Amino acid sequence: MEISVVKIGNSKGIRLSKTLIERYNIKGRIDLILEKDQIVLRPLATPRKGWEKAFKEMNENGDDKLLIDDVFEDDHLDEWK
Repeated sequence: MEISVVKIGNSKGIRLSKTLIERYNIKGRIDLILEKDQIVLRPLATPRKGWEKAFKEMNENGDDKLLIDDVFEDDHLDEWK
């Protein structure tokens, strides 16, 4: 695919089509990788985005209780210090 380099303020840049942005799920930031004579653009993934809010809600709802008892409850771990 051929695209043009365009003036953006005092800089130059490229514009990605809406189709490319949707197809590759680009959400605002991308990772730019410089490889042998190539520039690779990769969507910046944030797989844990929103976890902090979800964990807070779980705590407020009492959903963050242990499902399995602590396996080290009876063990003497002092010897490992």
